[in-house]
Amino acid sequence: MKIDLRTIPDAEVSGIDLMDVDITLPAPEAEPQRQYYFMALLKQQLVPERAKKNGKEFLTACITTFGCQMNARDSEKLVGILEKIGFVEEDSEEADFVIYNTCTVRENANNKVYGRLGYLNGFQKKNPFMMIGLCGCMMQEPEVVEKLKTSYRYVDIIFGTHNIFKFAELIVTRFESQRMVIDIWKDTDKIVENLPNDRKYSFKSGVNIMFGCNNFCSYCIVPYVRGRERSREPKAIIREIERLVADGVVEVMLLGQNVNSYGKNLEQPVTFAELLRKVNKIEGLKRIRFMTSHPKDLSDDLILAMKECDKVCKHMHLPLQSGSSRILKIMNRHYDKEQYLTIVKKLREAIPDIALTTDIIVGFPGETEEDFQETLEVVKQVEYDSAFTFIYSKRTGTPAAAMEDQCDPAEVKRHFDLLLKEVQQISAKKAMALEGKVMEVLAEEQNTQDASLITGRLSNNSVVHFPGTPDMIGKLFMVKLTECKGFYYLGEIAENA
Repeated sequence: MKIDLRTIPDAEVSGIDLMDVDITLPAPEAEPQRQYYFMALLKQQLVPERAKKNGKEFLTACITTFGCQMNARDSEKLVGILEKIGFVEEDSEEADFVIYNTCTVRENANNKVYGRLGYLNGFQKKNPFMMIGLCGCMMQEPEVVEKLKTSYRYVDIIFGTHNIFKFAELIVTRFESQRMVIDIWKDTDKIVENLPNDRKYSFKSGVNIMFGCNNFCSYCIVPYVRGRERSREPKAIIREIERLVADGVVEVMLLGQNVNSYGKNLEQPVTFAELLRKVNKIEGLKRIRFMTSHPKDLSDDLILAMKECDKVCKHMHLPLQSGSSRILKIMNRHYDKEQYLTIVKKLREAIPDIALTTDIIVGFPGETEEDFQETLEVVKQVEYDSAFTFIYSKRTGTPAAAMEDQCDPAEVKRHFDLLLKEVQQISAKKAMALEGKVMEVLAEEQNTQDASLITGRLSNNSVVHFPGTPDMIGKLFMVKLTECKGFYYLGEIAENA
């Protein structure tokens, strides 16, 4: 007897065999049952028909991900849906369905996508059944969608960051209508649980705990394309992690644009510190990471939770952006230099061996020599384990792009080089301090340069290469760090560990 998805509870729908779903019934209105209906329609009928027309046994798909770990996690969901409906993933952009999950933090990222679309058009002319899909942050910009509609008519599906859960439904619409499908939502508070996903790694996984951002830093486009903050219910997060652990995951990365403000918009507010404590209790889970943390929302209770929770990794990515309080105010960061340094002091007092990493922008509009020197002083004082340094890039649509007093490029380059040199010297010194120590390493992959080595990560996120075999991947080992090579270590399994 065929299954009526309307009768299946949310938590059970992911376990349904799509071939058993009754697709003669109307599509359910409720989510995620509605999406599983469209997946069943594709699996049973539309994808096999399309493959047969194309003279193939099956259809292939290639997903290219630009940007952050949130995008990477979204792509895992897209791959999960595609595999569920019968597509086979491949690396070639000559696949039957090519999807670009786009980033728009910098404008040159948009130009890169436009360039690659022209390249794809050549493949599409050879394969008339080939489809091109575009999603992600870039698609949330109205001017981008208008440009695609007029100059890239051969794109098949366009959707944004808020409705990624509708992927199967959009594919059905494209198959049945033979026209460009555009489905962009300006904003939403909707979160759909229990959809398929295909993890890149069997032993670790990202887990979205929230979506969107409320901060509106003056240089950043993210709040405009990702929407307002909305948090997932703790029970849904815990349930997802428990399922992941049952499937072999030992490390999770809790993801959000600003995890420190998690839970504020829930009916029953829960702090990020409280969530960490709940996740820490999950049996079988070995490591917990999270990003990104905004300094303005980093509470004393979160620092205490990091200290108390034995599974939370000794690493905090805490973006500074600038060491000048004057520039921080113009950036709309809602903290000053002194407040940031106070947070660092509290972190180091509570967790002496914590690794601190950061983001720094050089050349923000109006930045003076004095402002830059303040940034350099903060870097020297904090002694970051590593830092991502960026030259300020105008982002159309943000307040900073319209600011006068844009910096001289030559001066910005000089400042950037000075900062990079300082960061590298400090990072090397910090790394050398661990040489000779025995530390826990999660084996992550076979080394790409030397098959006799395994590459893994310390709790502080540093990379270690040590002798091993592929069957060690996904397990934790005590490793002696025999030699520091600057930004990574060589090691060996510790005896009697």
